[in-house]
Amino acid sequence: MVISLFIIGLFLFFSLWLGIKARKGKDMDLEQWAVGGRGFGTVFVFLLLAGETYTTFTFLGGSGMAYGIGGPVMFILVYGALGNIIGYWVLPRIWKYAKENRLVSQTDYFVSKYNSKGLGLLVAVVSVAAMIPYLIMQLKGLGIIVSESSYGRISPSISVWVSMATLVIYVMISGIHGSAWTAVIKDFMILGIVVFLGLYLPLHYFGGLQEMFQTIESAKPGFLILPSEGMSSTWFISTTVLLSLGFYMYPHSFSAIYSSKDANAVRKNVSIQPLYSLVLVFVFFVGFAAILKVPGLKGENVDLALFRLSLQTFDPWVVGLIGAAGLLTALVPGSMMLMAISTLIAKNIYKEVAPSADNRKVMMVARWIVPFIGLAAVWFTLYGTNTIASLIIIGSSLITQLIPSVFLSLPKKPLLTTQGSFAGIVTGITIVSYLTFTGTTIGSLFPSFPQVLKDINIGLIALMINVIVSLAVSLIQNKTMDNAKPSEKNYQVS
Repeated sequence: MVISLFIIGLFLFFSLWLGIKARKGKDMDLEQWAVGGRGFGTVFVFLLLAGETYTTFTFLGGSGMAYGIGGPVMFILVYGALGNIIGYWVLPRIWKYAKENRLVSQTDYFVSKYNSKGLGLLVAVVSVAAMIPYLIMQLKGLGIIVSESSYGRISPSISVWVSMATLVIYVMISGIHGSAWTAVIKDFMILGIVVFLGLYLPLHYFGGLQEMFQTIESAKPGFLILPSEGMSSTWFISTTVLLSLGFYMYPHSFSAIYSSKDANAVRKNVSIQPLYSLVLVFVFFVGFAAILKVPGLKGENVDLALFRLSLQTFDPWVVGLIGAAGLLTALVPGSMMLMAISTLIAKNIYKEVAPSADNRKVMMVARWIVPFIGLAAVWFTLYGTNTIASLIIIGSSLITQLIPSVFLSLPKKPLLTTQGSFAGIVTGITIVSYLTFTGTTIGSLFPSFPQVLKDINIGLIALMINVIVSLAVSLIQNKTMDNAKPSEKNYQVS
């Protein structure tokens, strides 16, 4: 047990040292701190995109969902692959525009494309709100990982505080450079550990993968396929479409894209990412193996499936290595999120309140707001009750409402007006927020509808309404401008 703690502590301090050392030789202005001076090649961009995409959810949420819901868990694998197909065509164009206009944050893109600081402020608020559940997910995962792999010697709350302190220190000092170097170690660790667990555990307990699935089917008939109600094929398709569209909409994804030295590095990475997604298959194998060997996990406890099975299978030194790999899956994306949120607040909110602030002042605010964001995230983590899987769905439902405004802005002249974009985002966010807090579904709104319609992910409905509203407002505004006097056509609301 002591050896597992030693290994976890060793990797924690090593990641802190590596994160701090990454600053060496860098003149840390805001562009260098937030997007690495736009000088990262294919390898580092890959590590950053993989680091912020495959997180504690890869380790705990994926295995927990496989344990808890069975067959429908495969939507995670599908939406990631589709998201990268979309990204292949969209992300290089975003990178090119960001390079030409020296953009640093996701919000900068909206401000520049739509020539509206008001819209930028709205996007900043929405982005921060969407990222908070994602950051909480990382911290919840950290608490579980350290507590379980230390055999309960360290409580989840202590591990969350220590890990957040580590993140705050190296994010403040090194910015995205620290995240990139930590991601190098993280990716090697997670690949080795997850592939090993996914192959060894089914073989050890069942004699192989086929035997494992046959045993589960005998014990729980139909568990490995899509049910006819609830998480049915309709839910699967609508959820996959919704999440794939928003796969790269998070602010920290934009930061990783901006850090690339050229568009080709972005294309190479989104081409490779689906192969990296195959790691999730091995995570699912672990969750499936735990179904019969660690029975009875309910609610939030399904996220414990991987570690509970590992604790009863391996010696403490192996558990320590598993815990260390899990720790890194939270540190890398957690640092990216802290940095993205602080950059948004400093550059796109503080700068609007204090327009006279120079770049040095904005950089100082971005750095020193990091610990306050960390404190808020820790508080929500310790007092929240959501599972890791539900947290990522909440965040994704919010951030996907930015999709129409991004996709329809890709032409040289955006297809939406500023007011149209604003109206669509507000409409989508309002619908999603109401439905999330009230637990409303299509089935509860329209009980007489056939089941195939009841199971549609209501977030996709909100997105479709978003598109309709944004296009309608833009069309009305354009027609109004066409009918206006020439002297009035130059008027633009910003």
